[in-house]
Amino acid sequence: MDIPESLKDIQKLINSGNTTLVDICQEYISRIKTSKTNAFIEIFEKEALLKAKEIQEKINKNKSGLLVGAFVGLKDNICYKDHTLTASSRILQGFKSMFSATAVEKIINEDAIIIGRLNCDEFAMGSSNENSFYGPVKNPNGENKVPGGSSGGSAAAVAEGLCNIALGSDTGGSIRQPASFCGVVGVKPTYGRISRNGLIAYGSSFDQIGVFSKTVQDANIFISIMSGNDNFDSTVSSRPSNNKTIKISNKKFNIGIPEEYLNFEKLDDEVSTKIKSLIDELENKGHKIEYLKFPFLKYLVPTYYVLTTAEASSNLARYDGAHFGYRTKDAKDINSTYEKSRSEGFGIEVKRRIMLGNFVLSSGYYDAYFTKAQKVRRLIKEKTEQMLKRNHVLLLPTTPTTAFNIGEIKDPISMYLQDIFTVHANIAGLPAISLPLGKHSNSLPFGIQLMAGRFEEEKLFEISSLLMPKN
Repeated sequence: MDIPESLKDIQKLINSGNTTLVDICQEYISRIKTSKTNAFIEIFEKEALLKAKEIQEKINKNKSGLLVGAFVGLKDNICYKDHTLTASSRILQGFKSMFSATAVEKIINEDAIIIGRLNCDEFAMGSSNENSFYGPVKNPNGENKVPGGSSGGSAAAVAEGLCNIALGSDTGGSIRQPASFCGVVGVKPTYGRISRNGLIAYGSSFDQIGVFSKTVQDANIFISIMSGNDNFDSTVSSRPSNNKTIKISNKKFNIGIPEEYLNFEKLDDEVSTKIKSLIDELENKGHKIEYLKFPFLKYLVPTYYVLTTAEASSNLARYDGAHFGYRTKDAKDINSTYEKSRSEGFGIEVKRRIMLGNFVLSSGYYDAYFTKAQKVRRLIKEKTEQMLKRNHVLLLPTTPTTAFNIGEIKDPISMYLQDIFTVHANIAGLPAISLPLGKHSNSLPFGIQLMAGRFEEEKLFEISSLLMPKN
């Protein structure tokens, strides 16, 4: 059975009477069961089919919600009431969430169906989805390639057609980088646009829930519906969300190009050529292109990792073998319970980041690292806002290369540098999107990234629709 890529076309197909929501649900479940990418770690088969039957009856009575036809996979760090939640970690083995994330509740209220739980890097810490208790996810475009991380299961699931929407979280590129590697749309909204209630915290001043889809419009409507005030998250904004339908206009835009990104020495030649070709095309269509100086590129990754590991070391202190989840069998007292449970329960990358975080927060190093990184973060934010005063969006690569091989990058620093183009938006707290730009001669996809001003998702989607007009 062929399922249309866009939510609008799925709704048309259902309304035509040629198929039902139950048929589509069954098709997705069949695809998940035969998939070899390891994207899904659990299928909510019975309840998804029951929900599809229930919503089909609402469709027949013309009483269905805006997200009818959306089958959603949830990254394994987003709460769904009465369902297992592990952040792809041994330490949360057997834990069930007692409530749903606010973002999940909002889409369920519009008749989206949650179809299963998706693999990710443990506690969302990684750029390849190799750091999972459930094993690595494989890129649908090449079984020996990584899908990107940390939301690699979400990106792979949408790319492979196992669901039409997936929710992920983005702390430093964990939606946009895998979206680029897998060839789908990936959106990180403004920090504070969507409630973080029900999202397992990694870096609390960076994390945001976002969306993977095949079309810009589907991403747009999901961001719109999930946005808004929430009494359970004091950092979320009450500003009006973006329109549920993208504005289509003949307006000409000012587009800023940070030169340092295009001149980055490790940027793949084909990716660079394609981006430059796109810039020329936009200029020929009457859009104003301005090349900008951004002197902070080399400071982005160090700033990000100093701050996020500091926040992670605090956020992950609660996972101690006493409150919930995994507890060692070899404990003799309270100290050994904490030490052994955390040592056995956390994977190597999580332990590395906890140790880094504790180091930069320790006496004698706090001012040298953490305080200094906060100052650099302010400079990056101010410079980015200055660039966006003259431009509607900034255009830059999403990733320096296409997807690399599973097991190829063993050095942690080299892995951290995979985030060099994506951490910028998180440091500044700005919305950003990765759009599929094309395919490399190695047959792997890669993306282009747009970044807009604070709470300017509407503008971001409007310009994105110019680059992907069929979506």
